[in-house]
Amino acid sequence: MRISFHWLKELVNITITPEELAKTLTIAGFEVEDTEDRRSWADGVVVGKVIECDRHPNADKLSVCQVDIGKEILSQIVCGASNVKKDIFVPVATLGSYLPKVDLKLKPTKLRGVDSQGMICSLAELGLAKESEGIKILEGDFQVGEDIRPILGLDDVILDVTATANRADALSMVGIAREVAALTGKSPCLPHVEGGLMGIETASSNPSYVEEESQERLKYVDTVSPIAKGGLRGVDIQETSACTAYIGIIIENVKIAPSPQWLQWRLESAGVRPINNIVDITNYILLEWGQPLHAFDREKLQNIAQSQDLTIGVRFATENETLTTLDGQKRDLKTQNLLITANNQPIALAGVMGGEDSEVDNNTQNILLEGALFEPVPIRRSAKSQGIRTEASTRYERGVNQVELEKALNRAIFLIQDLAQGNVTNQVIADNRPEKLTNTIELRLNRIHQVLGKVTLPNPPLKSGQISPSESGKKALVDIPKEDVERILEDLGCLLEVKTQSPLIWLVTVPNYRYRDLEREIDLIEEVARLYGYDHFIDTLPSQSQVGYLSSQVQIQRQISANLRGLGLTELVQYSLVSPEKAQIKIANPLFSEYSALRSNLIDGLINAFEYNQAQGNGYLKGFEMGRVFWLENGEKREGDALGGIIGGNLYTDGIWTFGGKPQPITWYQAKGILESLFNNLKAPITYQADSEDNRLHPGRTASLWLNKTKIGIFGQIHPQLRQEKDLPDSVYVFELKLEPLIAYLSQKYLKTPTFKPYSSYPSVARDLAFFASSNLTVAEITNAMRKAGGKTLVDVTLFDEYKGQNVEENKRSLAFNLVYKSPDGTLKDSDVDPIHNKIRDTLTKLFAVELRS
Repeated sequence: MRISFHWLKELVNITITPEELAKTLTIAGFEVEDTEDRRSWADGVVVGKVIECDRHPNADKLSVCQVDIGKEILSQIVCGASNVKKDIFVPVATLGSYLPKVDLKLKPTKLRGVDSQGMICSLAELGLAKESEGIKILEGDFQVGEDIRPILGLDDVILDVTATANRADALSMVGIAREVAALTGKSPCLPHVEGGLMGIETASSNPSYVEEESQERLKYVDTVSPIAKGGLRGVDIQETSACTAYIGIIIENVKIAPSPQWLQWRLESAGVRPINNIVDITNYILLEWGQPLHAFDREKLQNIAQSQDLTIGVRFATENETLTTLDGQKRDLKTQNLLITANNQPIALAGVMGGEDSEVDNNTQNILLEGALFEPVPIRRSAKSQGIRTEASTRYERGVNQVELEKALNRAIFLIQDLAQGNVTNQVIADNRPEKLTNTIELRLNRIHQVLGKVTLPNPPLKSGQISPSESGKKALVDIPKEDVERILEDLGCLLEVKTQSPLIWLVTVPNYRYRDLEREIDLIEEVARLYGYDHFIDTLPSQSQVGYLSSQVQIQRQISANLRGLGLTELVQYSLVSPEKAQIKIANPLFSEYSALRSNLIDGLINAFEYNQAQGNGYLKGFEMGRVFWLENGEKREGDALGGIIGGNLYTDGIWTFGGKPQPITWYQAKGILESLFNNLKAPITYQADSEDNRLHPGRTASLWLNKTKIGIFGQIHPQLRQEKDLPDSVYVFELKLEPLIAYLSQKYLKTPTFKPYSSYPSVARDLAFFASSNLTVAEITNAMRKAGGKTLVDVTLFDEYKGQNVEENKRSLAFNLVYKSPDGTLKDSDVDPIHNKIRDTLTKLFAVELRS
């Protein structure tokens, strides 16, 4: 929010500079993103009066002016503006002045042979407008030579302050004034209307400023008939959970005109464009009190409602309803859009934006002034569904103060009566607010000391009775004194009552404008720390500290990632949020409908990433991802980490000339070899078994991954039908496995102290074994049987040949294995190897009925 320093000084009597205020707010948790010093925009610009204005002798579009700027001699200035003339007051940039908005330093110059000493300025040259057709002509009587900045509102400093999400009260000048008052020990002087006259509400002798909890009802309507001609019949709030209060006021005979200069300047300083006095007043109240208001043209409402008598309603939109908003867009309404209606006809998006068909314009004579309280969630959903974010919706989404609605309306009514001569004739009220909107919280002094720790003294400003700094000048480390705690809470507007003395416990009543964010004891402790000053807390580290380390789980995950990158795969990071079409777990409050569920696997996302990269001309993706997946198990939600990968296209992109310039698609065994390399590096005993359960994968080229006797994943080629739908190449392989069992197995190795096992220095003996086996028999089963029968002497088993076809029976295949035998005790002889080799042969014959070829 943009804060005018001059405006703020009217609400709280501060004596610090804007720079000091920016620092104070930042330390207190309000980030000051920018400071706009408007005083520099017109430094050296004064009021001048054009005494003579003649045509330039050498240029038709230039004028030679004699301007009085309060000096003994008139200044001759050549001006090119078409609206310059005799006897007008204008802003004049004197010689030596610098205009930063146009990057111009005024020097004596000649224009078409005529001397010019200064410049008559437009609003654009002073930074008050983007474009100007001519110079600024000052209305009224002025003293020549006086500084132009107070006249044009350029003697101000604008602070761009960002409040945290919990501080809805800080989205207003009144809220910032209360905060600044608490930070500086001052008393706020808030605008107040009473008995039809604007006064100043000041604090009592009590240093705290506590507003009355009673709900102040509207003035100016006590003697008005509840239903006048063309008035309001009532308010029909169908959604009381979305709208807790609605007040509608008919104000007749308003005079639409431009707002006075002071009001326009304040709106412009906050980044709001002035429109007319009625609209400007509603925007002014929004900035001042943080309470959005809206003004409707009554006659336009009657035309929409097709009736002289109006019933204002609050409901959600139905299907096929439309509304043209103030920005000129015709919007198709959705069921989450909360509407304001007139006789059930939509006239505004509640809490977001008004309708174009009922806006106040130059022909408006009578208005309906709306003040309402809407709940944050319905307004957030409504604004989001239409892609709108306005000043009003921003405040409703954070939470508007439910107690000060009447104060804001009374202030608006006074300004409308004062600036537009309006006359209040009718009002309707629907109020569903809870009776009590205050929190009473127990606050323990020892808990404050326990959470916040030691601070340094002194903490200015010191008041009578507080501890003074040490005479030696050395700052003492102490707990925050109870006097400071009480002072801070009272400055925040809290009421304190001592519950017990030992230990000291207060009952703290939170002011109504902070009831949304001060709900617990820890919230009050945070306020004490914030206003005491974070810069007064000690910055020493705890005495007991230790060096950080990585857990075995993280080390293993990093090892897996490093191995896969070393094998040529790229690490991917994708959203856990996916489309709800195939997901098992839906999100209750999604940001977008296309991301409204949690992913149950990694393969779907990897296939989509492969398809996208191919469509973008980035080639075939070879990547892996480690991430969390979510699924349902026996009706209960589960989650865990998974590892997935996708490999496709050409395995080797370099050296394609060796294949005659033709790409060589990756084979099933090459893709499987990448996985086996990973498992070999990890020393994880992963085995493979044929699998056909996943309909995304080729039924004859898919294997499940097993760790000991636990199935942990799957590997295979993408199904031809899915490949055709996605327009993918034929050779695309994917894998996915659960990380938890793999990490649990590998973690046991990390916990053990590694020991050295001597390797055999004796030569090995190799034997081949060939046989006919059933095609349904997997190589993994055969290999496992061989290793078990061969014992420790059999150190390696490798399949080196497979044959199907002529001279081989149907449904059978010829397999040939190379078996390597080795002993750590000596060189093996045939008499040592033959018994083991024959045992393996006999085992295969008995278990699988193979036909030995040799």
